[in-house]
Amino acid sequence: MVNDQIVHIIMPVKDSMETAEVAIRAIVASGYTLTVYDDYSSAKTAVRLDELSKELGVDVVHISTKIDHPSPNYRWVLINAQRECLSSNRHLVIIESDVIVGNSTVDSMLYQVKPRIGLIAAATKDDKGVVNFPYEYARNIKEDGICKRRFSFCCTLLTNEFMHAYDFNELDPTKNWYDVHISHMAQKLGFDNILQVSNLVLHKPHSSRPWKHLKYSNPLLYYWRKLTQRRDRI
Repeated sequence: MVNDQIVHIIMPVKDSMETAEVAIRAIVASGYTLTVYDDYSSAKTAVRLDELSKELGVDVVHISTKIDHPSPNYRWVLINAQRECLSSNRHLVIIESDVIVGNSTVDSMLYQVKPRIGLIAAATKDDKGVVNFPYEYARNIKEDGICKRRFSFCCTLLTNEFMHAYDFNELDPTKNWYDVHISHMAQKLGFDNILQVSNLVLHKPHSSRPWKHLKYSNPLLYYWRKLTQRRDRI
């Protein structure tokens, strides 16, 4: 295992505690520490996260005690995580709360860090081992390598070099999600992004925001809510 002093692992959490706890325990079992950002979850979730903090040594940040802004607060999380990484000379790994990593997942991403690499992402799979959302396009990709398609933050490493080149304070505050923008920005700044299809992680999409399943079951209702309620802005 690569020493976790060179990597800062974060996980944004918005309820769905049953899945999130499995995800948290998987990271700890792989030998790494992490910081959980509780993004205005319920009181029950906040209590359980504090219990896991004591049990597992996980650092929990309750965003509601820091800023008065409704969830999602991904921009605030990214700015804070970038500041921590730059001050401690570490890479950033984002693992979302609906993703279950393996014992070597983070090690495998760190192994491919080299100059002019921006992002390194582990592709995702379902319970049957089939590559799933958001990397369906990678089902026919056989080897790890540079990929110019959009990346997700499901399980992604952002290199320290890239974070020195792009200030997350520049992220559009009117948006909710930044994975597509940041993966494209890395390419725009001359970095390559690597997609690892040999390093699959289990993904249970939208566990923390179940309303987003409407995208597949009732797309008309999903896009109506997205438009009228200004949700899911990318």
